[in-house]
Amino acid sequence: MTHAIMLQGTGSDVGKSVLVAGLCRLARNRGLKVRPFKPQNMSNNAAVSDDGGEIGRAQWLQALACGVPSSVHMNPVLLKPQSETGSQIIVQGKVWGQAKGRDYQKFKAQLLDAVMASWDIVCEGADLVIVEGAGSPAEINLRAGDIANMGFATRAHVPVVLVGDIDRGGVIASIVGTHAILQPEDRGMIMGYIINKFRGDVSLFDDGLRAITQFTNWPSFGVVPWLKDASRLPAEDSVVLERLVKGEGRALKIAVPVLDRIANFDDLDPLMAEPQVDVVMVRSGERLPADAGLVIIPGSKSTISDLLHFRENGWDRDLEMHRRRGGHIVGICGGYQMLGRTVRDPDAIEGSVTEVEGLGHLDIDTIMEPEKTVRNVEAHSLQFDLPLRGYEIHLGRTTGPDCLRPAARINGVPDGATSEDRKVFGTYLHGLFGADAFRAALLRSMGIAADAFNYNAGVEAALDSIAGQLSDVLDTDGLFALKVQR
Repeated sequence: MTHAIMLQGTGSDVGKSVLVAGLCRLARNRGLKVRPFKPQNMSNNAAVSDDGGEIGRAQWLQALACGVPSSVHMNPVLLKPQSETGSQIIVQGKVWGQAKGRDYQKFKAQLLDAVMASWDIVCEGADLVIVEGAGSPAEINLRAGDIANMGFATRAHVPVVLVGDIDRGGVIASIVGTHAILQPEDRGMIMGYIINKFRGDVSLFDDGLRAITQFTNWPSFGVVPWLKDASRLPAEDSVVLERLVKGEGRALKIAVPVLDRIANFDDLDPLMAEPQVDVVMVRSGERLPADAGLVIIPGSKSTISDLLHFRENGWDRDLEMHRRRGGHIVGICGGYQMLGRTVRDPDAIEGSVTEVEGLGHLDIDTIMEPEKTVRNVEAHSLQFDLPLRGYEIHLGRTTGPDCLRPAARINGVPDGATSEDRKVFGTYLHGLFGADAFRAALLRSMGIAADAFNYNAGVEAALDSIAGQLSDVLDTDGLFALKVQR
C-alpha cells in the first residue's frame, strides 16, 4: 500500500517546494520508490512533462529528485495567470479553459475528480508520495470546494505537516494562528510542523518550539537551516525575482526586464550560475542599465499586454539605445515575438487589444493562433553549430525576412530569426542556455572567456546536498511513517 504525507504552509513562499524536492531525493537515496504530487498549482513558470503536457516547474524538479519521468498527473491542475483577475486553466497537462478568480471557485468541485484520478495514477507502484500544498490551509474563505490543501488531504486521507518560515518573522503566531482558525476536521489532519529557513544557533529557538507545541499539541519534526543550495535549483514562483542580489565586478552584465506576466524565467538559471556573468533583473520604474552587454527579453504569458508594459516603462527607448551602442539582444518565446514589427491577435486570445506594434529589432511578424504548441524537443544552434535541448510552450506563428536566418533547428525544422548583423536573435526554444557548450560559445562571442561547465550536474549535486541536510535536522523516519489518526 502506498504511503503519503503532505506539506502545507502557513503561507505562500515558505519553502515547501524545496523541502518536498529534498525529501524526495532523500527517500530515493534510501531506496524508496517515491513520487511528488501537487493537486493545484499557480505559476507561469511551467515545464513540459515527459508525457507531453504542462506542469509546474517545481513538480518537474521534484520528479527529477525522485529519479523518475515527470508526468502531468504529478500536477493535475495548473493555473497560469494572464491578468490581475484571470488565469488559463491547465488540467492534466492540457488547456481546459479560462476563468476569473471568482468563476474559478465554481469549477473547483468538478476539477477534484481529475485531481483524484491523477492521484490514483501517481500512487500506483509507489512506496511513498510526498504532496505539496498551495498557499495556506488557513485561507478559510477558500475552504469550500478546496482542492489544493485540506480539501485534498481530507478526501485522500493524507496526513499533513505544517511548514512555517521563520525568516519572514512571526512564525509562532502563524503556526498557532493556523491551529486556531482551522475547523476541527482539518486541524485533526495536521500531525506536526517544521520550522524552515532558520539562520544562526538553532538552540535559541528551543523555547519557541515548546511554545508552539504547548499551544497546538503538535510535535516538531525539526528546524531546517537556511539552505544555500536552494539557490542552485530552478525556481517556480516569480516572487524569487524580488530577492535576487546583483553581482559586482563581473565581466558581462545581462539585463532582463521583469515583465508583468513573465514566464519560464528559469531559462536564466544557467546564466546566473556563470561566475563571470551578472544577471540584473530590471523591475518596473527602473532603467535598462547602459553598461549591459546583453539584454534578454524572457517569455511571457501575455505577449501583447507585456509589450505595452515594456513601453510604459520606457524600456523600448532604453533598448534602442542599447542597440545603437552595439549591444546584443535575445528574445525567448514571447520576448521573441515582441522583437518583431507587429503582434496580431485576431481571435482576441490574450485580451481586447488585438494588434500592437513590436519593438522593431527583427524583421518579423507574429499572429496568435488558438492551437498551443507544448513539447520537449531536440534542437541545434545554427550560429555555433552546437546541439541544444529544451521545450516549447507557446501560441503564435512568426514569419518574415529575418526568419530566413533562423536561430536554430527544432526537431529538424528552422526556428527563430536573426538580424542581419547577427547581434539580435529570437527563438521559441526554452532551455537553450542549459546547453553547456552553447552557453559557453555565446559568452565567448561576447568576449567572455567561458568554459562549458555542467549546469545539470550542479542541480543534481544541490538536490543531494539538500537531502543530506534534511536527513541531519529532521525526524525523517517519523515523517515517512505518519498516518492519519482515526
